[in-house]
Amino acid sequence: MDLLALRLTLQVACCTTAVLLVIGLPLAHWLARSRRSWKWLVEAVVSLPLVLPPTVLGFYLLWTTSRRSSFGQVLESLTGETLPFTFLGVLVASVIYNLPFAVRPFVAAFSAVDRRLLEAAWCLGSSRWRTFWRVTLPLAWPGILSGMVLTFAHTIGEFGIVLMIGGNIPGVTRTLSIAIYEYVDSGNYTAAGQTSLVLLISAFVMLALVHALQKRMPQT
Repeated sequence: MDLLALRLTLQVACCTTAVLLVIGLPLAHWLARSRRSWKWLVEAVVSLPLVLPPTVLGFYLLWTTSRRSSFGQVLESLTGETLPFTFLGVLVASVIYNLPFAVRPFVAAFSAVDRRLLEAAWCLGSSRWRTFWRVTLPLAWPGILSGMVLTFAHTIGEFGIVLMIGGNIPGVTRTLSIAIYEYVDSGNYTAAGQTSLVLLISAFVMLALVHALQKRMPQT
C-alpha cells in the first residue's frame, strides 16, 4: 500500500474535519434555531454537494481558482500560488464537498436538544453564550461527534473532486482513492485489493461508530 498516499489521506481527513467543526457548528446552530423565512435557501446551498456530481463541483472550483480567472489571479498575487494541484486546493475542495456531511448531523443534534432546558437556563440568569457551552453543547455532543466521524470517513473515500482539483501528484495530492484507481489502471490488482480492503474496513468501523453515537442523542 502507498504509505505516502495513506498519510496524505489522513492529513486531508483530519484537517477537513477540524475546519468543518469550526465553521459548521455556528452555521448548524443558526439553522437549528433560526426562524428566518429565507433559511431554506441556506439549507439548499449547504445540501447542494449531496446531489451535485463531484466532477461538476471540482470543475467549477478548478475554473474559479485557476490562473485564467480573476479570483485565481488575485489569489496568486497575494500568496504566490494558485489552489489547483496543491494540498491546500484539495483541502478547500474537501471542505466544500463535505459541508453537508458535517452540518446536517450538527443541525439534527442541536434540534434534538429540548428548548425548555435552554429557556430554564435563561430564566436562571445564564447568558445565551454560557447556555450554549453548559447545556446545548454537552447534550448535542453525541450528534456532533457523529458528524465529525461521518465527515472523516467520507473524506477518506473522496475521489472525483480530489482528482479534478488536485490531480495525481505523489506526496502532494495523491490520496488512497486515487492510488486505487492508478493500481487498477496499471493492472496491479493485488495492491488495489489491499488498499480497497483497508478503506472498506475503516468505513465499516466508522459507520458503526456513527450509529452507536446516534443512539445516544437526546430524543425529541
